[in-house]
Amino acid sequence: IRCWSNIPFITMPLSRAHGKSFAHRSELKHAKRIVVKLGSAVVTRGDECGLALGRLASIVEQVSMLQNQGREMMIVTSGAVAFGKQRLRHEILLSQSVRQALHSGQSQLKDMAIPVLEARACAAAGQSGLMALYEAMFTQYSICAAQILVTNLDFHDEQKRRNLNGTLHELLRMNIVPIINTNDAVVPPPEPNSDLQGVNVISVKDNDSLAARLAVEMKTDLLIVLSDVEGLFDSPPGSDDAKLIDIFYPGDQQSVTFGTKSRVGMGGMEAKVKAALWALQGGTSVVIANGTHPKISGHVITDIVEGKKVGTFFSEVKPAGPTVEQQGEMARAGGRTLAALQPEQRAEIIYRLADLLTDQREEILLANKKDLEEAENKGRLALPLLKRLSLSTSKLNSLAIGLRQIAASSQDSVGRVIRRTRIAKDLDLEQVTVPIGVLLVIFESRPDCLPQVCKEGSLHCWEFFDDKRQGISVAHSNQILHHLTQEALSIHGVKDAVQLVNTREEVEDLCRLDKLIDLIIPRGSSQLVRNIQKAAKGIPVMGHSEGICHVYVDTDASVEKVTRIIRDSKCEYPAACNALETLLIHRDLLRTPLFDQIIDMLRVEQVKIHAGPKFASYLTFSPSEVKSLRTEYGDLECCIEVVDSVQEAVEHIHKYGSSHTDVIITENEKTAEFFLQHVDSACVFWNASTRFSDGYRFGLGAEVGISTSRIHARGPVGIEGLLTTKWLLRGDNHVVSDFSEHGSMKYLHESLPLPQRNTN
Repeated sequence: IRCWSNIPFITMPLSRAHGKSFAHRSELKHAKRIVVKLGSAVVTRGDECGLALGRLASIVEQVSMLQNQGREMMIVTSGAVAFGKQRLRHEILLSQSVRQALHSGQSQLKDMAIPVLEARACAAAGQSGLMALYEAMFTQYSICAAQILVTNLDFHDEQKRRNLNGTLHELLRMNIVPIINTNDAVVPPPEPNSDLQGVNVISVKDNDSLAARLAVEMKTDLLIVLSDVEGLFDSPPGSDDAKLIDIFYPGDQQSVTFGTKSRVGMGGMEAKVKAALWALQGGTSVVIANGTHPKISGHVITDIVEGKKVGTFFSEVKPAGPTVEQQGEMARAGGRTLAALQPEQRAEIIYRLADLLTDQREEILLANKKDLEEAENKGRLALPLLKRLSLSTSKLNSLAIGLRQIAASSQDSVGRVIRRTRIAKDLDLEQVTVPIGVLLVIFESRPDCLPQVCKEGSLHCWEFFDDKRQGISVAHSNQILHHLTQEALSIHGVKDAVQLVNTREEVEDLCRLDKLIDLIIPRGSSQLVRNIQKAAKGIPVMGHSEGICHVYVDTDASVEKVTRIIRDSKCEYPAACNALETLLIHRDLLRTPLFDQIIDMLRVEQVKIHAGPKFASYLTFSPSEVKSLRTEYGDLECCIEVVDSVQEAVEHIHKYGSSHTDVIITENEKTAEFFLQHVDSACVFWNASTRFSDGYRFGLGAEVGISTSRIHARGPVGIEGLLTTKWLLRGDNHVVSDFSEHGSMKYLHESLPLPQRNTN
């Protein structure tokens, strides 16, 4: 016997052989047999008289979907009392109306008092109607449902228990959904703490305990308890600082303060937790979630089964390390301490990291070699992906140089005064730079990203790998780089400012922590960026979904420059987001020696050419026609299209581009300036490769991403793009009333000189 909340209950029911619940949410997709418990607040309307038909229909649809996937679904439902109350009220009103009409000779309804309806009578009147409603809804999905009414006494008689068990198994075998409810028409009033009355199993006092009892009796894999709250909170929902508990472990009960029960129903959250823990110890996994919220009720059950972070998951296995919420809190606290360091201290940390990248080069390359070997064992890797996964001595040297650039400029980053204003006498205002806060940097098989984003300010680093990359991870590289980063931070006691996670589930969880994460920066494919933008809940995402970069070759282009710039833009690193994807050529250059040189160079470099619609129309035998002019190839492929003028080139870029980087090659300054001024992209170049669109090449030190948005940072993002500002006002007993019409003070609003910047 175990004891919890002063109520003992056995750790395993007598009828159940020892089972093992799922340890993690991601395993819930393997659940075969599932019980869905619908609380009274989920099934009934807000007036507690009648059913919430829309919610009920949505739940039936989800249960039907899972049933048709081959799972065995059971429903423990409330609602008979509410449905019966609606029917009886209608009958009483109708009866009173008739009697009053006969008595008074008129059909006016006056002061009709509806008597208090007894719950058992309501249940008796509502059970048949509730079941008829379920049958009608399940019939729409070609699924048969069957009703089973039980009481607590049915579980004390061994023969009745066996009969119930056999009935349920037979229904499941025939692909029928059992709908179970307590027989409230005959059930006795609940006895408080009846588990203490010598009963060695959990008593059926409400539908929570009924669902737990059935789940364990039937050796169910998963019990989903739907209520009118998001899950289990550490204090009553709605109270100050109430926090939703993502995962609840046996033994954590003392950390929870329970409130009152819901507006309807027999049990409250305490009853649900007790039932959940009892089911968990019997080998059934449990999730308590909200079944009433209009935004999630339409997919809450399927989301839970898919392993998404919904409600509170009960698990017997505690994780070895901190949860993502705890990591976020550590990064927040460490980041604030880091931001408060002196510039010399931040510079010392960054210099130390640069030295570690150089000193520990062999260990880093060895770890990266392990990642490459594991990746190659999963299949042949494309060259662009291999280059992205690989670290080299030159890459590490470049990272170290970039970090030293940041360290050297640390005096002029965090805490830099950018505006000073004298508001009034002895009242001075300053605007100073500060870190944005905690950054969630998600990078896809790019190990060099981790040290790139280590700057003077608060940041939070993560790795994410995508199925489209064959599940390829750079875990070994990330681990050693993360270790070195924390070693550098530890010299001033702020190593927790940088955290690392490695799974999709953790990334999805992080995208919901809008109270802990200030900005998300995805680094990877366009699909990754789109997925993160979709997953982010109230957190701004800085980045670009696609890198569709153009090079326009004008009629006045230099022969010597054209092939060099196009080769570098496309072939130097074709997987980069700043690589050329569409080559625009002026119509007058077709069938000229310059055009032939371009084609020959692309063939030598083994670039696959796709013809745009206009280009294809000029050719008798054209390359494969492009499927879309809005394509990011990310490989040795590109599209060639023909335009009639620089104006048409600009229009094409605006229609099909992604506002990333676009280039004109011409010797005509007037044409070039027209292009530079009219192309509305983050980076617009004249006679230069698209590959220059990079924070390191711009002299920004390290680059954490490229943004095509129009708010905050745009283009390659370095230190400046990761800073925001705050206002500091220094006064001496100043109050606003002194500046009123008859006050003693006047506003000056004088601009003051800025402090001398360190230019060394």
